[in-house]
Amino acid sequence: MDNLTFRYSVLLVEGLQITHQSNQLAFIFLLIAYVFTMVSNIGILIQISAEKSLHQPMHILFCHLPVSDVIGATVLIPRLLKDLLTDPSERYITYVECVSQAFFVHLYGTTSHTILMIMAFDRYVAICNPLRYPTIMTNKMMVKLSAGAWAAAILPVGILIGLSVRLSHCRSFIPNHFCDNASLFKLSCENTVINNIYGLTFTVVLLTSSLGWVLLTYLRIAMVCLQSKNKATNSKAIKTCSTHLTVYVILLISGFVPIFLHRFSEYAENRKFGSVMFHVIPPGLNPIIYGLQAKEIRQRMLKLCRNKFNSN
Repeated sequence: MDNLTFRYSVLLVEGLQITHQSNQLAFIFLLIAYVFTMVSNIGILIQISAEKSLHQPMHILFCHLPVSDVIGATVLIPRLLKDLLTDPSERYITYVECVSQAFFVHLYGTTSHTILMIMAFDRYVAICNPLRYPTIMTNKMMVKLSAGAWAAAILPVGILIGLSVRLSHCRSFIPNHFCDNASLFKLSCENTVINNIYGLTFTVVLLTSSLGWVLLTYLRIAMVCLQSKNKATNSKAIKTCSTHLTVYVILLISGFVPIFLHRFSEYAENRKFGSVMFHVIPPGLNPIIYGLQAKEIRQRMLKLCRNKFNSN
């Protein structure tokens, strides 16, 4: 192995370039957002696990989304909070920690899409094949869908990060506020064409398959609803699908903003803010949207609140 591979075991992270006053506001906002994200997502996971009436395919598949959101928030926000309290010249991170952060950052972004894809499949079967739903969405099928969603994220992300780790690095500065794949391979002075090609291909395949699958399932669902004369069924289908679609649109917008701003160097700090929001907005809004829209979860939450209020 090249002696330069681990030449710099400690790296300096640029962090957010903001004023001291904004620094304090950012810290308070991120701390509140992180606490809310953790409490709400873990709370919903506990509710679904404890309540047998919620042990349905739709809710079980949804459980993977809070897990992904917890990963997405935890991999970025605590480290960012620490850096906000640290002098810019002392925002150090070890190379191993940087690699780990980059892996989980990309894992979160990928699983957010793959999990919503399997949830779209569940809605498609429930609405388009309601009579066959119990025979299709069996425990075995849910295990396959769940394993497939995580495997489809872990394997390509592992290759993505592995291609960057194999490179020797001659730099020790991360011109970003967190570590991602680009931060890793930009540390190297070697040819990174393979990294760029794989990274671009991976992103295009993920977004194309995600958008394509969601569009196809919703077009099919729309066709079934238009052909059906049962208004009650259609109303329930629209309500259920609107929740999933809202979460998906929020994910797309939050993800595309930093990608779009990346094209303009003059908006470098805005891009940083946008990438932070990608780890704040979806994880924070998803439990609210699903908790309020899912009747069973909403009723369970209200019951818990009433019991707590009566006990006091």
